[in-house]
Amino acid sequence: MKIGVLALQGAVREHIRQIQLLGCEAIEVKSLDHLYGLDGLVLPGGESTTMRKLLDRYQLLAPIQSMAKQGVPMLGTCAGLILLAKEIVGYKEAHLCLMDVVIERNSFGRQVDSFEVELDAEQIGEGIPAVFIRAPHIVSVGPNVEVLAEYEGRIVLAKEGQYLGCSFHPELTEDTRLMQYFIDMVKEYTKSSLAKSNSI
Repeated sequence: MKIGVLALQGAVREHIRQIQLLGCEAIEVKSLDHLYGLDGLVLPGGESTTMRKLLDRYQLLAPIQSMAKQGVPMLGTCAGLILLAKEIVGYKEAHLCLMDVVIERNSFGRQVDSFEVELDAEQIGEGIPAVFIRAPHIVSVGPNVEVLAEYEGRIVLAKEGQYLGCSFHPELTEDTRLMQYFIDMVKEYTKSSLAKSNSI
């Protein structure tokens, strides 16, 4: 399986390391050509406004939305979650507008307020280390969104079909359970895609 990591800004290498540790091929996505043939896509943390400008500059926004329509699984971490969201508090426009969640940016303070906690996440496991750095949180979710984890009453991990979004940075720890969960989503997608192609 080939899993791409949007490599315009942010914690790219850390995501790639986890993907490779779990036995998958990781592709740095910097241009349109890099999107072809991917089975999954990771949108890493960084600065969402800067990432949006770069998505526009390299003409990647519409192609990623097209991939989403084909059912390709996507993981958004921190700023990546903001990119996925259909609505951002205080902003007239969202970015990719894919995941039916409302996001509030910088919910947990500034860079100096960064912290790490352990979370219990439904379907994934207990005691998952979660690093919060200028993290957003999910204010509300649509009817088809599963809430997987909360911290102090705020939703910080959720899944909707092919989309998995988390407020924190799982890639900055040695715990690979969340990435494994995403890879399992990708496996299901590739199986279903193969079954469809075989039935044609």
